[in-house]
Amino acid sequence: MVDNVKKWTGLKKKSEKRLKKDDITIVDTNAAKKAVVATALGNAMEWFDFGIYSYLAVTIGKVFFSGATGPLQLVYSFATFAVAFIVRPLGGMFFGMLGDKLGRKKILTITLVLMSLSTLSMGLIPGYATIGTLAPILLLLARLIQGFSTGGEYSGAMTFIAESSPDKKRGFFSSGLEVGTLIGYIAGSGIVTILNYLLGPDKMLDWGWRIPFFIAAPMGLIGLYLRNNLEETPVFEAMNEEKHKDNERGVIKKVFVFHWPQLLKGVVLVLFFNVVDYMLLSYMPSYLNVVLGYGEAKGLLFILIIMFIMIPIVLLMGYFSDRIGNKRLILGGLIGLILLSIPSFRMIGSGNNMMVFFGLMILAILLATFEGTMPSMLPSLFFTEVRYVALAITFNISVSIFGGTTPLMMAWLIKITANPMVPAYYIMAACIIGILTMFFVKETTGKALRGSAPAVEEKQEIADILEDPGEALWWKEEKINIDEKIAESENEK
Repeated sequence: MVDNVKKWTGLKKKSEKRLKKDDITIVDTNAAKKAVVATALGNAMEWFDFGIYSYLAVTIGKVFFSGATGPLQLVYSFATFAVAFIVRPLGGMFFGMLGDKLGRKKILTITLVLMSLSTLSMGLIPGYATIGTLAPILLLLARLIQGFSTGGEYSGAMTFIAESSPDKKRGFFSSGLEVGTLIGYIAGSGIVTILNYLLGPDKMLDWGWRIPFFIAAPMGLIGLYLRNNLEETPVFEAMNEEKHKDNERGVIKKVFVFHWPQLLKGVVLVLFFNVVDYMLLSYMPSYLNVVLGYGEAKGLLFILIIMFIMIPIVLLMGYFSDRIGNKRLILGGLIGLILLSIPSFRMIGSGNNMMVFFGLMILAILLATFEGTMPSMLPSLFFTEVRYVALAITFNISVSIFGGTTPLMMAWLIKITANPMVPAYYIMAACIIGILTMFFVKETTGKALRGSAPAVEEKQEIADILEDPGEALWWKEEKINIDEKIAESENEK
């Protein structure tokens, strides 16, 4: 008991330490830009795989599930794709714990290599006609590895950029991560579309479908080079110097027991973000084709154009978030979607190409308010010592339950209701939940991350910070409360 009391007192003193000039990190802007490029490339690879698999689903069904007939091939193909979402939370917890223990850079390098190798392997697996049932088994294994590694990729990338950026520009730098999402999806779907046009259906089915998967190899090598040349985040290095081995035990349990309020907030933030994201970028081509009767090529072209236009808008939203605050921008997006979802879907269902485009564009701009802010807001929910694993748990559980299931839910709900406006109501419901949750989320734009000293771009900023150290360490009281609860819990054992 004496040891626990000493530990409690020590933790309290540690949390109450005064801010010194040397505690403040001066961020190298060039290094931060490199971090954005290197991490965004990994996110691009994830969505490159997503794009090529989605666009090749019919072909993959024919190659790997030729033992089945007709629609069952497509069902098996998408079922194999969906498996990746099941293992994402497990991968998130595994790589998250390692990331908080060994460092962000090392784990992000490992996840990138695993992602590129698993994507490449899908292009190397012989088809069902060659090796029989072993073909779909190997495809399933590759998808499991892909999903497992992806579980640690995006949360780690968010953590790395947030911890590598100056506080006042965290929103802009972090928005580059979602630019990687858009570029990856555009590249994957665009390459498949071009190959289909150049090779034709027979050659694509024979060997052409493998080409996009082979591109993962050079992408992985480029990403590996970039990430190996990154420095570990200054936030993690500062924490690691003071870290006690005691803090590494039972980290998952501590996250759920002592950080559950932030976990719950994070799950809801990811919920409405991914519902809108998957609705527009993943489900909309099928909605336009199957529900509204548009030609498949036209629906895909609309979404590709929309994603191109979204790239500068996302960066602009990240820029504005640093000036008016993440919370205000997200609330604006939520309110906008509640008010404009029904008009947007009425425009999309009008049959007029221009109206369809404007309806999609409204949804895209409002989605950009989330894409430009979430990569900086989500990491700010958690303290440094648990940020990677807590963020990985939060993001992957929510995206697996709510994001990845959005296309399936829409197809089912429209089938049983025969109402094409269901997607609009679904978005509105998610956004209403989001608004209620945002009242409990603190505005952290321009402030230090939880558990960290401020990070600045210029030395001149240090003097202003030292004038009000209490504001700089705004999270101190919250940290003391958590440390006391942990000490009380250990004292009761």
